[in-house]
This record gives sequence, C-alpha cells and structure tokens, in this order.
Amino acid sequence: MPRPKGGRGKLTHYPGLRGVLMDIEGTTTAIAFVYEVLFPYAAARLADTCARRAAEPEVAWAIARLREEHAAESAVGADDAGGAGGAGDAAGPGAGLPPFGDGAAYAAWLMARDRKSTGLKALQGLIWETGYTAGELRGHVFADVPPALAAWHEAGVRLRVFSSGSRRAQQLLFGYSEHGDLTPLLDGFHDTTTGPKLERSSYLAIAEAFALPPEDLLYLSDVAGELDAAAAAGYRTALLERPGNRPQRRGAHPACNSFAELAPARPRPAAVAAGVASPGRRPA
Repeated sequence: MPRPKGGRGKLTHYPGLRGVLMDIEGTTTAIAFVYEVLFPYAAARLADTCARRAAEPEVAWAIARLREEHAAESAVGADDAGGAGGAGDAAGPGAGLPPFGDGAAYAAWLMARDRKSTGLKALQGLIWETGYTAGELRGHVFADVPPALAAWHEAGVRLRVFSSGSRRAQQLLFGYSEHGDLTPLLDGFHDTTTGPKLERSSYLAIAEAFALPPEDLLYLSDVAGELDAAAAAGYRTALLERPGNRPQRRGAHPACNSFAELAPARPRPAAVAAGVASPGRRPA
C-alpha cells in the first residue's frame, strides 16, 4: 500500500483502510484535560482510596501491582531505577522514593514524575470511575472526533484505542464523553499490558487483535516515536498536531490537526447521533 508523504496538506481517506488505531492524549483528547482535570482529580483522592477501599478486589489488585513496582525500584537503587518510564527529575528517576505504606505516597510520587505505571494507571481508573458515574467528570473529546468515528464505523472501518491509561480509564472517557457514549463505535481498548507504546511488537499484537494485516491499519498519535514503532510494524500513520501538543519531528508521517482531514466526509447520521447522545451510560 502506498504511504502518504510527510508534511502538511489535505489528507484523504487512505485507500484500502480497514482499521484505525488511535492514541488518546493529544490525539482524541486535549492534553490539558488530562493534566489539569483528570490528574488533579485522582491525586486529591489517592489517600482516601488507598485507606478506605483497599479491601475491594480491583483496588487491592492495583495496590499489589504498585507494591511490586516499589519493591523493584527499591531493589535496583534510586540512581538507576525507572523501569516504568516517564520524565523523572533532575535528581534521578528514583530519587526520594517514599516508604510504601498503604501505597498512596508511592502513587503520588509516581504521578509527580508522570510515570507510566500499570498499578498507578489502574488505581487512577478506579478513582475516575467514581467521578464519571457521579457526574463530576465528563470526558473531553475534540469536536472533530465523533463525526470521524461515526464515518469510519459506517464505512466498516474497525476502530481501537491504544493509550498508556488503563483500559478502564479509556472506556470511561469515551463512555462518559461530552458528546455522549462513543463506545459503541469502538471495537477494543489496549493499554500498556499489551506492551510499551514505543515498541514494534505492541503494534503487531494489536494487529492480531484486529485480525487484520498491519498494512491495512492506520495509527494516529501526537508522538513521533510511537508512530515510528507503528510504521516499523507495517502500519500507515498520521501525526496529530493539536493545540497544546509538544512539537514533534514529522519525518515520514503525514501531519494533520483534525480527524476531519482523515475520515470520509459525510454528515453525522441521525441514528448514530442518537446512539451517542446519552452521556453517562456505562460502557460494556
């Protein structure tokens, strides 16, 4: 399949496209929503959740994963710990590692470093679920995304999500979005339990979940390294340049600032609109 050349310009529906895999942060959703709404909401509730809900099976599972990660960081030492990835800080990624306790302090330490921890993401997802179901949170999705998802869905193009946030958190964001429940348009969700987002093998695994060859798939992200990994697996790619996104090198990846540049142009059908116009419906 021919790949569009890099750079800006009007992009058309990719010929032979059968599936679209999309990132969330900076792609379907504003980075500001994640850092200014979701993260503070979870951070303010870590202590209470770890103290009061530790006996709940899903919370217990998340805390157990955090305990394993904490033990691994303690074992390798502060100077070279950092296996979960993330920004770290000037003193080293493991600097100031707190005692584990009930897990809340360690979870807060990971959040302060923007670490992509499986245990943390699971715990955040459980906290956000409470906020979404209580009506305190609504998932932000750019206005150009729902019509594009509907257009692809109607055209028989299958849609999946790949994000560092837990599968639960992904389902909640789209299920309780400002545009209603978008989950009927999506075939599946993948998080870092599938694999790291910068590794080719993760995208091959997701192609297997699609049951489609990689060359029939398009990956959308705001991170060039992720697009490189997907391209190495055989995917076609597009770089999203949304407001607030960090500048990225385009390389061979076509750049766009809206899903409207990618999906088939069409009016939003009333039947689909009705199906996604009920905010607060819990995704399956």
